[in-house]
Amino acid sequence: MAKKTLKFKTELEQLLHLITHSLYSHREVFLRELISNACDAIDKVRFEGLTNTELLDGDSNWKITLRADKEAKTLTISDNGIGMSQESVIQNLGTIAHSGTQAFLEKAKEMDVKDNPELIGQFGVGFYASFMVADDVTVITKAHGEDAVKWESKGTGNFTLSDADKETRGTEIILHLKEDAAEYLDDWTIRSTVKKFSDFLEHPVVLLTTEKDEEKDTEEEKEDQINTQKAIWLRAKNEIKDEEYSEFYKHIAHDMADPAETIHYNAEGAIEFKALLFIPEAKPFDMMMNNDPKAHLNLYVQRVFISNEFDNLLPSYLRFVKGVVDSSDLPLNVSREILQENPMLDKIRKNLVGRVLKTLKAMKTKDYDKFLKFHEAFSTILKEGLQSDWENKEKIADLLLFESTVKDAGEKTCFADYVENMADDQEEILYLAGENRAAIAHSPYLESFKDKGQEVLLMTDPIDDFVIPQLMEYKGKKLKAVNKGEIDDKDALKDEEKQFEGFLGFAKEQLDGVKEVKLTTRLKDSAAVIVGDEHSMSPHIEEMMRRMGQDIPPHESVLELNPEHPVVKKVQAMYDADAKDPKVGTLTKLLHDQAVIASGAKLADPAAFAARLNAVLAD
Repeated sequence: MAKKTLKFKTELEQLLHLITHSLYSHREVFLRELISNACDAIDKVRFEGLTNTELLDGDSNWKITLRADKEAKTLTISDNGIGMSQESVIQNLGTIAHSGTQAFLEKAKEMDVKDNPELIGQFGVGFYASFMVADDVTVITKAHGEDAVKWESKGTGNFTLSDADKETRGTEIILHLKEDAAEYLDDWTIRSTVKKFSDFLEHPVVLLTTEKDEEKDTEEEKEDQINTQKAIWLRAKNEIKDEEYSEFYKHIAHDMADPAETIHYNAEGAIEFKALLFIPEAKPFDMMMNNDPKAHLNLYVQRVFISNEFDNLLPSYLRFVKGVVDSSDLPLNVSREILQENPMLDKIRKNLVGRVLKTLKAMKTKDYDKFLKFHEAFSTILKEGLQSDWENKEKIADLLLFESTVKDAGEKTCFADYVENMADDQEEILYLAGENRAAIAHSPYLESFKDKGQEVLLMTDPIDDFVIPQLMEYKGKKLKAVNKGEIDDKDALKDEEKQFEGFLGFAKEQLDGVKEVKLTTRLKDSAAVIVGDEHSMSPHIEEMMRRMGQDIPPHESVLELNPEHPVVKKVQAMYDADAKDPKVGTLTKLLHDQAVIASGAKLADPAAFAARLNAVLAD
């Protein structure tokens, strides 16, 4: 065949520029694409060889070979796969986005052969990633029974075809590397890139290196396999030891400890994929050093690593889960770097979430001590799901543990046990959020509930005050913060309200930031308490946010007074005797000050409080 020059079948120069400069965010993926194509070529000849053994030419020692020549500045990727005829070269390499793999799959379906190879090169552009690192690309290929063909291009709009000297079936791709891509001639860079993207390919990837024999003054070429081929998630669970699972987990999670739980399964049916997930027993090093709010799993397509930058295989509240998902069904965009949103992806996500939550529930039931350790490390993250995953919020709630007024310090309970122990006439799950147990266990807000023997959950995680209200109810029981909103029987204090009516109006006029002063039955031992509305932020959270420099908009609260408390009775009596007595105003403000302190908030003017207190003590 005489050498001839042909034009690519498209607006090629612009398209190649797009592919090599915009399609891929990391140019190291060129090696992933070329190795994946080589793997596909091997799978194709293996598949067709099932019905036509002559295609194999007696060669079934499958492998993909890499050779770096630093002097020539070339990197060669070769395979002993199906190869291409001249017609196939023009069709597959001369037409951008014409996918030979896609056409092959269609042919395989028509043949109705069950053992179809699942191939990943479905977009016909991966080969052109070569031009990200090479300014000249040469392809030498030979198909069974066909003459060898040489294809060359600089990626500028033309390519040349000529005869080639190649005796065996397969393809060689020779990249003449750009000056700024010389790193891909280094053994270490090649090994690490293959390790990252192609470590678990079914076929061996070997690197040819040259070793000099000093005694003989000769050089010998050595083959070194650089991928492990050990895709642990593709093996049957009964063939894998716990030590192997742990070793793999430590590798992908950068953790020193063993995982708390391992989830290994194959999903079959409408969507098929393989998953190997791990639940850590404590925060891995990368989570302690990195506050990335997204969940990252390693995504593989037929053993080829695609990325761990996807954040839509798991919701962010499960970002502590580490692992691998491998599926040939996932639709990828042409760069294989961005997952498209579609119903198939939603099904995988729902499947993974369901499995993780089910595993955590089983851990809580079967190994409570292990679950306690997990809960201590990850419950704050898990609770984020209460405000983002409405479909699973009750399953998430089932996994949460809290301290309680009827439990010893450090002992935990859960929503399910709380509901089971509720009195028949109790309609609400009662809780109080605060900084720590010591700060809230003796809070005035709890007095009436302790008096009735009602349990109150004590929530001390800062996130509780934000996410627990999002739950709203559990098993048909509404959640009620005991420091917010109404709890009194409106008819219980009618007589006292008439007696205190004048003083209550006076107190409201004396106090800034108070929208109402009223009597309450929620107090038994304390004189006064500050109460917010149902949707207000707890005082201790407001204080925490102020320390972080956040602006908290001013809002008015309610001051509730205990009409049975001696101090409240005394101040009311003093008001009745002489409403203009300065001591009445001073004592009223002190009642408000102590209520603010008891709520967990900080006094706006501590000096004024000290002055009022000293005045009373000196009297």
